[in-house]
This record gives sequence, structure tokens and C-alpha cells, in this order.
Amino acid sequence: MQSSISDEAKRMLDAAKERGIILRLFGGVAVKYHCPSATHRSLKRAYPDLDFFGKGKQGREIRKLFTDLGYEPNLRFNALHGANRLIFEDAKNQRVADIFLDVFRMCHTLHLGDRLTLDDYTIPISDLLLTKLQVVEINEKDIRDLIAILRDHDLVDQIAPGDKEVIDAGYISSLCADDWGLCKTISLTLRKLLTFLPKYELEPEAKQVLETRINKLLNAIEMVPKSFKWKLRDKVGEKKRWYDLPEVPIRTQAV
Repeated sequence: MQSSISDEAKRMLDAAKERGIILRLFGGVAVKYHCPSATHRSLKRAYPDLDFFGKGKQGREIRKLFTDLGYEPNLRFNALHGANRLIFEDAKNQRVADIFLDVFRMCHTLHLGDRLTLDDYTIPISDLLLTKLQVVEINEKDIRDLIAILRDHDLVDQIAPGDKEVIDAGYISSLCADDWGLCKTISLTLRKLLTFLPKYELEPEAKQVLETRINKLLNAIEMVPKSFKWKLRDKVGEKKRWYDLPEVPIRTQAV
């Protein structure tokens, strides 16, 4: 019998820990782990893939780990991108494991390698939020994940040591203060999120909490002092594309 996607994630993370490999979950399954609201009737979604984050210096060990766990490498993709991203596939159970190493590079680039030990199971909730906010062409699953994260986690200006279930608005705004493009996309995504809220059958109290937290984060991003680099890029504005077009891996098996 096929194991659940959450059980499969735990199997991989436990195996990594036994081998001394630093591996953390992110993506939709990580949102489900942190967010009770992910099971709300309006926010439920399928979780077809597993997303992980690891350290580049352990790339060889990570490759062996996934092979030993029964996954086949996407040889072409891994040959081209294996220094900072790996794809492994389980055709039998129709699953894909996508592993980023040191750097999350999609519409925007996030350097998370030094933050992996802040949580035992997933990347920090603030970074999990960032991986969703940085999406330019946001889709339904990302919207649902964003709503779940912001519904279940309060914002603080500075996170306390060991507090894993709050969003560090100070950290997010500091990244935006030095990166005009990231700042632009996150601000646009948060404003889109406000317009999408009425579509979901959420309780009035939940909608109010979400609106408050979204506006609080928008305000923190707007008010933080910007760097000289940010101000120079601001003069160019939208005349130049401010985001990257992420590559979608071609799967080698019927998954």
C-alpha cells in the first residue's frame, strides 16, 4: 500500500538524520505540517511532489540517500543543475523529490543554506512564506498555502530564539530593503492575496486576521529603510524585468 506523502517525507528526513545529512522539507507538505488551516475545506489541495532543501557540500551524500530510498535520478537535469538542484523520481508511486542545495532560485533567489538548522523538520516558517511570496505568476495552490501560513502564524518584528511558529517580519523586510525586485514581487503578491480572500469560504474572524497580518507585513516592507542599491534599481522600475523565469524540469519517467 502506498504511504501518504507526509509519511514519505518523514521517512526521508529520518533517514537523512541517521546519516548526518542536513535536509529540510519545504513546499506544500511543509505548509501542511505547520498549518492546521491547510485542512480547511477551502484550502485543501493535492500534494503530488516533495520539496527539500540541503547543503551543497553534502550533495554526494544526498544523491546516495535518495537512490538508497528507491528513487531514480533525473540524469539529464542533475547533470546540468546538480551543483544547486537535484531531481529524483519514484515512478511506481508517481512522486517526485525536488532538492535545492544552498540557494533557492526560482522567480527570485533566496540564500537559505545558513538557516537550515533553525527548524528540525522544515525550513523556517518565514522562509517557507518567502518561497510562496516570491512567485510572480501565482497559482491556486500557492494562494491556498499562503492563506494557511498567514492564518496560523502571527507576525513579529524580531523573532525570539527557539520560537519556530511565528513569522519574522523584520527578517522579510530586511531582505526586501536590499532587493528591489524581491520587494516588488512580494508587495504585488500580498496585494493580490487581499483581493483573493473573498473567494474562499473562511470565517469572518479568519478573514479579519488575514487582512491584518497581510497589511502589517506590507507596512513593514514599505517602511523599512532601503539600501542604495535598492534606490538605484527603483529608478529603473518596471521598464526592466525584475524577476527570473524559473526552469520547469522535464520529468524522465511517467510520474
